[in-house]
Amino acid sequence: MNHFKNIENLYFIGIGGIGMSALARYFNSLGKQVAGYDKTPTSLTRSLEEEGVQVFYKDEIEVIPESFSNTENTLIIYTPAIPKDSKQYNYFIQQEFQLKKRAVVLGMITEGVFTLAVAGTHGKTTTTAILGHLLKETGAKVTAFLGGISEDIQSNLILNGNEVMVVEADEFDRSFLNLSPNIAAITSMDADHLDIYGAPEELIKSFKDFAALIPENGTLFVKNGLPLKGGTIGIEDNADYSAQNITVKNGTYHFDLITPTITIANLKFSLPGKHNLLNAITALAIAIHYGSPTNELARALYSFKGVKRRFTYRLKTADRVLIDDYAHHPAEIAAVHQAVREMHHGKKAIAVFQPHLFSRTKDFADEFAESLSKFDEVLLLDIYPARELPMEGITSEWLLHKIKNQHKKLIQKEEIINELNLSECPVIVMMGAGDIGEEIIKVEKNFKDEN
Repeated sequence: MNHFKNIENLYFIGIGGIGMSALARYFNSLGKQVAGYDKTPTSLTRSLEEEGVQVFYKDEIEVIPESFSNTENTLIIYTPAIPKDSKQYNYFIQQEFQLKKRAVVLGMITEGVFTLAVAGTHGKTTTTAILGHLLKETGAKVTAFLGGISEDIQSNLILNGNEVMVVEADEFDRSFLNLSPNIAAITSMDADHLDIYGAPEELIKSFKDFAALIPENGTLFVKNGLPLKGGTIGIEDNADYSAQNITVKNGTYHFDLITPTITIANLKFSLPGKHNLLNAITALAIAIHYGSPTNELARALYSFKGVKRRFTYRLKTADRVLIDDYAHHPAEIAAVHQAVREMHHGKKAIAVFQPHLFSRTKDFADEFAESLSKFDEVLLLDIYPARELPMEGITSEWLLHKIKNQHKKLIQKEEIINELNLSECPVIVMMGAGDIGEEIIKVEKNFKDEN
């Protein structure tokens, strides 16, 4: 924390991002003056404003408060997702302010503090949230930076002391190489972010580089089968930490956890899907290794409510189920499908999917088509561009042709409610990392108003 001793003001460019807003909350809690810019108001930016953080929605120099004009005591934190022609970004560079990437600042905060880091192309947000919850509930003095909003605290930041830090280690832009983890986990290494990495081999190399950051007296946990040395995590297999004797009762997993030293019997976990169960086992392995009291872990795990937009039930009645999920990669869509079939056996399910990034759609078109084809019906939205410009020939219509499902349709956002009313599927799954999260609020309201 000595890094920030002389910093009184922090200005965030892209403050509404999930990782950025957690940092903003953290510095705000320390009594620093925090402000920032983002394109549009969201539930995240509104929460920040309620906590006393100033948020501006115009990329103009004149909105920057006068109190942020001192280059000596002001730090500018930016996200790699901001466009390089941002007026505020270029102003701060020209005026020779201190500018640092979000990932670098997170690395500086965790330096010198015992750090538990969770990496992986999928699963890291939920695993980090479970781990932070387990530590908080069992009395650890923990600060946790989460990549999603925990339903338990309605925040992406746990502030319960500073003896141990829990962080989500993000592979995007190789951000996680700024961290200094003592105990780490890698949940998955599926190809993704090929717009950054170029080839899957480069992505795998960066995960190996991340693993190499762990000191000799540290520990790495990996999903069983990954080409890395470490304690293994699995489900009904020979992993070092494995869930055994699994049953599902009323939508809750009951299982025993086998570890190299002890067995913890009759654990209960309420997030649907084997992928979430694997996340729970990973979090348990790290917590046990860190030294959390094992006799309290069962209660802590059962009380975990989940992460927003990670298989979140927006509606759950006898005749209609509405599920909200952040899934934006084929493997994540397949995991959601598995959970739907397990938890809503025999019921027809319709998927509403908004592809995220032209590059990702191009790189994994066949895999997207395969995972989406498993649903009974598919409604496809236009590609959400995020930080990218359109690519010739890469459209949702092109992707739709690849989906092997008779009940498929390309629609606009304003048609979602009408199309869902026409469908006979009782289970609706809305997926994507773009602004589909805002659309689901309208869908939920429509169905609730009907009743």
